[in-house]
Amino acid sequence: MKIAVLGAGPAGLYFAISMKLRDAAHDITVYERNKADDTFGWGVVLSDETLDNLAENDAKSAAAIREHFAYWDDIAVIHKGVRTVSTGHGFCGIGRKKLLMLLQERARELDIKLEFQTDIADPRPFMESHDLVIAADGLNSRSRAAFADHFEPDIDTRKCKFVWLGTHQKFDDAFTFIFEKTEHGWVWAHAYQFDPDTATFIVECSQDTWDRFGFGGMSQQESIAVCERIFEKHLGGHSLMTNANHIRGSAWINFPRVLCERWSFQNLALMGDAAASAHFSIGSGTKLALESAIAMADYVQSEPTLEKAFAKYEDARRTEVLKLQSAARNSLEWFEDVERYLGLDPVQFNYSLLTRSQRISHENLRLRDEKWLGSAEEWFQKQAGSVSHRPPMLAPFKLRGMELKNRIVVSPMAQYKAIDGTPTDWHFVHYAERAKGGAGLVYIEMTCVSPEGRITPGCPGFYKPEHEVAWKRLVDFVHAETDAKICAQLGHAGAKGSTQVGWEDADAPLKEGNWPLMAASQVAWSPENQMPKAMDRADMDKVRDEFVASAQMAERCGFDMLELHFAHGYLLSSFISPLTNRRTDNYGGSLKNRMRYPLEVFHAVRAVWPDDKPISVRISANDWVGDEGVTPEEAVKIAKILQEAGVDICDVSAGQTSKRAKPVYGRMFQTPFSDRIRNETGMATMAVGNIFEPDHVNSILMAGRADLVCLARPHLADPYWTLHAAASLGDRHVKWPDPYLPGRDQLYRLAERAQEQMTGKV
Repeated sequence: MKIAVLGAGPAGLYFAISMKLRDAAHDITVYERNKADDTFGWGVVLSDETLDNLAENDAKSAAAIREHFAYWDDIAVIHKGVRTVSTGHGFCGIGRKKLLMLLQERARELDIKLEFQTDIADPRPFMESHDLVIAADGLNSRSRAAFADHFEPDIDTRKCKFVWLGTHQKFDDAFTFIFEKTEHGWVWAHAYQFDPDTATFIVECSQDTWDRFGFGGMSQQESIAVCERIFEKHLGGHSLMTNANHIRGSAWINFPRVLCERWSFQNLALMGDAAASAHFSIGSGTKLALESAIAMADYVQSEPTLEKAFAKYEDARRTEVLKLQSAARNSLEWFEDVERYLGLDPVQFNYSLLTRSQRISHENLRLRDEKWLGSAEEWFQKQAGSVSHRPPMLAPFKLRGMELKNRIVVSPMAQYKAIDGTPTDWHFVHYAERAKGGAGLVYIEMTCVSPEGRITPGCPGFYKPEHEVAWKRLVDFVHAETDAKICAQLGHAGAKGSTQVGWEDADAPLKEGNWPLMAASQVAWSPENQMPKAMDRADMDKVRDEFVASAQMAERCGFDMLELHFAHGYLLSSFISPLTNRRTDNYGGSLKNRMRYPLEVFHAVRAVWPDDKPISVRISANDWVGDEGVTPEEAVKIAKILQEAGVDICDVSAGQTSKRAKPVYGRMFQTPFSDRIRNETGMATMAVGNIFEPDHVNSILMAGRADLVCLARPHLADPYWTLHAAASLGDRHVKWPDPYLPGRDQLYRLAERAQEQMTGKV
């Protein structure tokens, strides 16, 4: 084949080498607009796994690259003047220029033609004269731009500014993150050694800080001088250097996250940053480029047509790229919002940084550095008022006069088994089992303040004497037989009421016997649902008083905590979301007005609820419809209003406020909303949403993303989730019900035997 490679970065050079190794008869030319020894950036980071892949593909170039690697195992984080070091991370770095020189040398050995200082503005002539064209022309790919309508690139220019510098200061003992507070805001650096004499030193800051410094009006040398002053005490008298002298201005840029809908067109394929980019904070861009080069060479050589080779290439590499981009997005967003976390204790800040991409879990950190994680867990327990050495999920927590034995919460889960609002034996068995299962706090499902406030005919209530008798029986059992606390969630369905139970046609109106509905405005849940009445003052007074009466009943039942349901499109939520609040009076329009009635309800309930018992509020922190609805930014304002009103903790959920919502699902997908609210307001929060492993819980708590963690479906599958999770973590201090101790002992023996088998003792 006659092959043109546009771009002599790692992707282009390594693809050319890989193709030549598969068939020396290929006629390959690599074109590069810069000089052979030009490069932007200093060092690149790879992993041992990537090196092994390179060695399998081309042992000679891999050996040459390995000779010039700098290895380090530690990560150091300098924050608030404290240097925190953890180990077991396993990085290796090489100078970008050295890597390119080695690949150029190998390419020449294989009779690959290298044409430097050749500016390729349009790939079309090469597509006509060559069998195959690889566009490895970087983030600002001209080839991608030439066929943008086909490739459909999604280019997201991120918020932070960064500049890629070098220094002769040694960072050879650890990959080092440095955070410095300046007169204009926080500035931070990513520093790592890549050869015996030189380290990469990437300086980053927010756009606001960059503007306040006036970096945009500085020359490169003026900009560097400011960075040297900021990091003076970390540079040991060494200067900072740039190798981007060919760039006019200060060389600061915003990172562009690139992802294309398609990666090939006719006989041209995108590779490396031209196809997809990964943020430098996880150091995997070069890894992606080299591994994509290997894959493309394999498929071009083995498949009968380019069309089939390209199809396999995209199918195989897209999943890996998306996984890495997801981790990179988490990482870059953490740095974009890092000022949110800089008030954390250095221990918690370090943990938050290490787990920012969600690729490193709590137990994975234990494998990497058991000593450091153990000390971090001790710190967490100490902050919680405990002296025990246990995972974060088993730390106590206190709200007002309520003390929880651990941080696990059984979320409210509708059972739809009530009869005329009265909970049945089903509810007693369901909640009693979960209270016996080890969780610190158990919620009952949303319990309605009136018959008209029910979601379905199967929903329970707090409005008849029979309800009080049934709920008190349950609460008395929980308090007598377990050490769990129990919370009542009060709600009114609003426009989402009078619908079928969950396992029928959920959210659809009843086939018969519908009752009238009311909401903030005349906005139906869907065209199929009935139109609610817009509440007038009399309605608002009536519902407020129903919430008060229900709270008083919950107190007589002995519940330890109360939660008001301000989420998921129910009545009080319909006031908060602009999607459902169309009012033109003092209860509509601005957020202050939209919060007015929910706050009236809260204050009325708080006035009758015992002072030593907490009240939580559940909110939808994202309507998932963009700026038309509640956004995560507005959710912070909502939480601040609740905090100022005296709400003790925010139960941070999302969505279910509109049929138009387009949520982005994934594990722990709603935790970022809790994280943002907790760390921007200082308010205690509960995290919810697809949290199902002890690792998830421990990482959320240890990183300071929530104070309590709610699990719903895992507790449907396993009422004893907490007991089993503790056993899996090797914790032997969780209290089991006395009649179940033989089962506990057998579980412990099985867990110990499994551990022995894993460690080779059996």
